[in-house]
Amino acid sequence: MDELVEFKTDSGAFIVVAVEEDNSSGARRVGRADDVVRQAKQTFDGALESIHTAAESALRVFRDGSLKPDTVEIEFGVKLSAEAGAVIAKTAVEGHLVVKLSWKPGADGGSSAG
Repeated sequence: MDELVEFKTDSGAFIVVAVEEDNSSGARRVGRADDVVRQAKQTFDGALESIHTAAESALRVFRDGSLKPDTVEIEFGVKLSAEAGAVIAKTAVEGHLVVKLSWKPGADGGSSAG
């Protein structure tokens, strides 16, 4: 069952997000028993900062590596948690990360046919 988690943004606004219930979190309950909203341990901006850092790192690896693609697309799901903030969500199989590299026609992608 989903629960509600309240994140405060760096600008002071509040965002309420439905997340999977986590009985082990140390988040503080706010409200009555029937109308419970957990207060996140960090700001919404702070929670997403770790995802931003992960995306920058992944882009750097693929963009600056030996393959030299013209474009790099990285797709991953983000899961919010009252305790952990934002984490890369997993699929039913394993971690969820899709990487698409592409080269323009006629561009030498670092290899030559011959």
